[in-house]
Amino acid sequence: MHTAQRKKLWVPALLSLAMFAGATQAAAPLRPPQGYFAPVEKFKTGDSSEGCDAVPTPYTGALQFRSKYEGSDKARSTLNVQSEKAFRDTTADITKIERGTSKRVMQFMRDGRPQQLECTLNWLTAWAQADALMSRDFNHTGKSMRKWALGSMASAYIRLKFSDSRPLANHPQQAQQIEAWFSKMADQVVSDWNDLPLEKTNNHSYWAAWSVMATSVATNRRDLFDWAVKEFKVGANQVDAEGFLPNELKRQQRALAYHNYALPPLAMIASFAQVNGVDLRQENNSALKRLGERVLAGVKDPDEFEQKNGKEQDMTDLKVDSKFAWLEPYCSLYSCSADVLEKKHGMQPFKSFRLGGDLTKVYDPANDKANKGS
Repeated sequence: MHTAQRKKLWVPALLSLAMFAGATQAAAPLRPPQGYFAPVEKFKTGDSSEGCDAVPTPYTGALQFRSKYEGSDKARSTLNVQSEKAFRDTTADITKIERGTSKRVMQFMRDGRPQQLECTLNWLTAWAQADALMSRDFNHTGKSMRKWALGSMASAYIRLKFSDSRPLANHPQQAQQIEAWFSKMADQVVSDWNDLPLEKTNNHSYWAAWSVMATSVATNRRDLFDWAVKEFKVGANQVDAEGFLPNELKRQQRALAYHNYALPPLAMIASFAQVNGVDLRQENNSALKRLGERVLAGVKDPDEFEQKNGKEQDMTDLKVDSKFAWLEPYCSLYSCSADVLEKKHGMQPFKSFRLGGDLTKVYDPANDKANKGS
């Protein structure tokens, strides 16, 4: 056979091989960063003092809640104490399942008590069976609660689903019900937050995208993964050349706090995307890195933000270490400077229920204080 003829035969064969490789790659199951595969640390037996609280009442009503900024001007930066209390009262069961799930997953990953796992799965299954948080009757605060709750629960659940200890192996039916509910809720979150005009796209959209990213990995849904990546890119492209987010600058005295609040979901999405072969670090000339550096500089010298929007910054939120939990995924994506790492180590461990619990155990276990015996 002539060389030219051989080449003709090889080309389609190579093409079909390349296509097959592409299809295989596309079908690779979604996964979280490596730290989520950690086994349960110990398996303790006997009664634990914790016990299992009664399941919070599944919230199946209309997601119509008062905003804690009710009556504030369009900057949405002045707290209304009365409406905040009303909001906290009506959403108490939702917050309870968010915090409770995160707390008990952390305890189970540490102690391995079967009761802790069963309690968590029973809570989530009860809410799944009730089709909780799925109301189509919602206001802005209501749809915000839905995406926060989904992000909290799905990201805690990922630690159970991917742990090398395989704690869900003996609970296939509950896992299926929970994942089906997460999946359905993520579809609704996409519907709630998709394609908003840019002037209305702010930290809420990033948190919605984080909840969908966490769910995409929990349920292995590439369409949800792609939507979260798309929303990340919208967010990254809002970061200006100096590292500011124009829609968060509008928050007047809370502008810096809201820039900081935009970072956890963006950093988590980029971290989850990275491990699934999508590198978002360079998007809009390293926008995420620029935003992180702008916030860290602002914490040192808030005058930069005051010069930008004319308001002295309220630093209350920025005195809370857990508000900087984004440093864990961020410093896994970029090389953080020695002083940033020192700041991070001084604040660890980072625990954030909205990000699924203890991020230091996931991203920086070598510096986890419990592992150091301190």
